[in-house]
Amino acid sequence: MIATRQMDIRANLKKYFDYAFNGEPVIVSRKENKNVVVISEKEYNDLLKAKRNAEYLEKLARSHEELEQGKTISFSMEELKAMESDNWKPTQKIIDFMGK
Repeated sequence: MIATRQMDIRANLKKYFDYAFNGEPVIVSRKENKNVVVISEKEYNDLLKAKRNAEYLEKLARSHEELEQGKTISFSMEELKAMESDNWKPTQKIIDFMGK
């Protein structure tokens, strides 16, 4: 990781972009500790992907916990198809589940 000042970035932009492109994050110090980090687009995309994956895994964990606690309801394909109807009304199964 490389740390530099804002004025050095201005004077050597290509050099610091090359560092970032080659996988070396560049920290640019600014007044009032409003620092920024320059990274390659690939590294940025990898970070976004890791964040989305972590969020997805958290959702899966919560869903699994709800399943374990009996906070889910399942439907047959026929029941799901019936729900597509404009005149569908909740069945007793759904009313009982919502009452929990």
